[in-house]
Amino acid sequence: MIALTKKIRRRRRTPPPSRQSLRFTPYAWAKLLFLRDLGDTEVGMFGITCPDDLLLIESVVMVSQTCTPTTVSFEDSAVADYFDDQIDQGHTPETCGRVWLHTHPGSCPQPSGTDEETFQRAFGSPDWAVMFIVARGGATYARLRMNVGPGCNKRLAVKVDYDTAFPESDQELWEAEYEAAVTVHDPFSGRPRTLASDPFEWRDDTGWSESEWVAS
Repeated sequence: MIALTKKIRRRRRTPPPSRQSLRFTPYAWAKLLFLRDLGDTEVGMFGITCPDDLLLIESVVMVSQTCTPTTVSFEDSAVADYFDDQIDQGHTPETCGRVWLHTHPGSCPQPSGTDEETFQRAFGSPDWAVMFIVARGGATYARLRMNVGPGCNKRLAVKVDYDTAFPESDQELWEAEYEAAVTVHDPFSGRPRTLASDPFEWRDDTGWSESEWVAS
């Protein structure tokens, strides 16, 4: 009985195998958290990854979107323009269009049913894609989806990689990107609005249209 107990204890001390990681440069991580905390709604982004390491996110980019505290909806035309711009800059679909990131204003990063539906619809065709969620409290969720062969889903660990080279932060530029991209839909007014430079000030945006890129 003593020998058996020792064996059980030894097994418990064996560390679990390490999971494959979705990694962020300090620049990408700082920008992501800055954009997450600018408003009280969800916001969505695309991850720009290293050509030689497709699970290393070097930056995040926003596109025009309409947001509420529980949903984010990308405009189709903005997504098309985003891909055109990224291709012009020398990126490939693998480095600019496979990692979908969005935030949750609460403390839970678990994907909702709408998140899963969006991931299936918008990212079900490429051979692989990643869904990443970061909650306001700091908790994260990352999952790699393989769409080739039998297909599979694999949870990823999330890390900030300080060994990589990265540029300095630019919060003024990040805020300008946020304000240019994000339209907040106020459910009490019944019509969408955009954030002005003062977060407590609102202005009408009559050019808003619904998009199929919806997550919650």
